[in-house]
Amino acid sequence: MTGVEAREITSRISGTGHYVPARVLSNYDLEKMVDTSDAWIVTRTGIRERRVAAAGETTSDMAAEAARRALTAAELDPKQIDLIIVATVTPDMPLPATAMFVQQKIGARPDCPGFDISAACAGFVYGLSVANAYVSAGAARHVLVVGVELLSRVLDWKDRTTCVLFGDGAGAVIVSPSRKDGRGIVSTHLYADGSLAPALCIPAGGSREPASVETVSSGRHFVRMAGQDIFKFAVKSLASSCVVALTSNGLAAQDVDWVIPHQANIRILDGVSKRCGVPMEKFFLNIEKYGNTSSASVPIALDEAVRGGHARSGQNLLLCALGGGVAWGSALVRW
Repeated sequence: MTGVEAREITSRISGTGHYVPARVLSNYDLEKMVDTSDAWIVTRTGIRERRVAAAGETTSDMAAEAARRALTAAELDPKQIDLIIVATVTPDMPLPATAMFVQQKIGARPDCPGFDISAACAGFVYGLSVANAYVSAGAARHVLVVGVELLSRVLDWKDRTTCVLFGDGAGAVIVSPSRKDGRGIVSTHLYADGSLAPALCIPAGGSREPASVETVSSGRHFVRMAGQDIFKFAVKSLASSCVVALTSNGLAAQDVDWVIPHQANIRILDGVSKRCGVPMEKFFLNIEKYGNTSSASVPIALDEAVRGGHARSGQNLLLCALGGGVAWGSALVRW
């Protein structure tokens, strides 16, 4: 476990933005593609529809658009960005990092460093923690963090256990120095347990199973998931990371104004709510519109909470996410 606990708040989120593709794929559309039903999907997951990228649209295209919106919100020029962190498991290419394409598309400085983080659905929380450390240490002034996924291209659309869950989209934030007003990123808390790595993975396409006729024909380049294993682990781990974020900062469940969670499954979030003592009314939810967008999930929800006037100055926001690896984490932000 790595905990970055700041006694003095030294960084803040100065701008947020998100982007989702125009195409909507509803549960009724999926009924025509695979053996499932709207009622089953809604009851089991809380998802009613999801977004699917257009032909030719790339991960970096979505990331760049979300980044532009975050930059506008922060009133910053792209040239002011000192570091780009992209959290994704669906990069444009295995090499180079998607951050390189984002650098070019938003017009950042040609010498602006950037890299990708692969922590699946927990990627944005991981990236936020890294950005907080950079800004707090004075190593960067403005850091762009993007969570983005184009999962529709790594799904087996005949596998109803996975294809009904995921959607495409991007969310972004700018992490900047705090204004010393008690608002900002209070602490972040990261965890991982590699023993469950096979429970949620894309088996082929790496050095372990290089691309071949056999791996492609057997669908091993698609997402594979042992749903029950992930479900049980997610409820316990997400709840414990939320409790750690609160107790580390002398807070209790009633001090939370909003939980901005990874939008994975409504039943998982209900279990987290019960375990950590924060009522579901304080969970900001958009899962019915977008499904599980993995790394993009938390920043999309955060941007919608901010732009919709739900997240207000001085409120305590509790961010949490868990994904393949298994990697998970939480962050406490005083807005």
